[in-house]
Amino acid sequence: MAEPRDPVVDLRRIAFLLERANEPSYRVRAFRRAAATLQQLEPGEAAERVRLGTLRELGGIGEVLERTIAEALRGEEPVYLRRLEATGGRMVAELGAELCEALRGDCHVHSEWSDGGSPIREMAESARELGHEYMVLTDHSPSLTVANGLTSERLEVQLGEVAELNAELAPFRILTGIEVDILADGSLDQTPEILSRLDVVVGSVHSELRMAERLMTRRMVTALADPHLDILGHCTGRMVTGKRSRPPSAFDAEIVFAAAARFDKAVEVNARPERLDPPKRLLRLAVEGGCRVAIDSDAHAPGQLAWQPYGCDRAAACGVQAKMVVNTLDADALLAWARAHED
Repeated sequence: MAEPRDPVVDLRRIAFLLERANEPSYRVRAFRRAAATLQQLEPGEAAERVRLGTLRELGGIGEVLERTIAEALRGEEPVYLRRLEATGGRMVAELGAELCEALRGDCHVHSEWSDGGSPIREMAESARELGHEYMVLTDHSPSLTVANGLTSERLEVQLGEVAELNAELAPFRILTGIEVDILADGSLDQTPEILSRLDVVVGSVHSELRMAERLMTRRMVTALADPHLDILGHCTGRMVTGKRSRPPSAFDAEIVFAAAARFDKAVEVNARPERLDPPKRLLRLAVEGGCRVAIDSDAHAPGQLAWQPYGCDRAAACGVQAKMVVNTLDADALLAWARAHED
């Protein structure tokens, strides 16, 4: 068994690195307060509390701090500390800029065919002007009638338009796709035949967002197990600003992200300012669970394609590295990854 580490030293190091990276001061204070609390304990008391499961009875120590202290006492470098050390304590903005530089495209884009405001051509030309090599066109599926979701027949017609545009816009590529609704039972809101013809499928929950945690967990895991789904879109469904503000859906994130990793699906970092989904706490869990990530604009208008940096900053703050991000792949590699789900 490894020799125990000093959790006070690890907690202070975490606080230092958070401070150097300009993270919120409340987070820094939480780690410093926890270090001070541990210093006041009798020798061996912290380890005994970990053994008995009473560490969280101490003021200011919640789940994350409990896990960090327990890891240190087991002789392990705490995951939280390891993630911060991996970034070298560099500024989030710098790391986010590097992630943005590595992106080759955007996997979640809407057009006027559903609830976007611009033609496909305008969205594609704007993406090309931003330096993208491709964009995945992901208009909504039929059940989302409020967003003018595409029936199979309309999607067929859209595929024809995309083929014509690709002939004109090459080497830029519009990849075919859909943001398919994940229905209440976890099934996908489009026929398997149509989904199998698309390049990339984003699946999102848009209905019954207040479903019980157990049922929502099963719903999302069922969708992730579907070979046609490639990316789990805005997983909590939360809205953090504006008139549509709403809390996140409840689900067992560890189970859901384990399923994403198991089936090699990507968890979306949705860059829309009113979404910023998933919350950092959950994104860190996804990273620690070994999930792939897609950093997407969810653009509904040309200027919104430039929102990806919001997602890159959040991803960088949570330890996402470029090698984990599917849209740092070129188009052929992205398609190979997506096709592998159906093999």
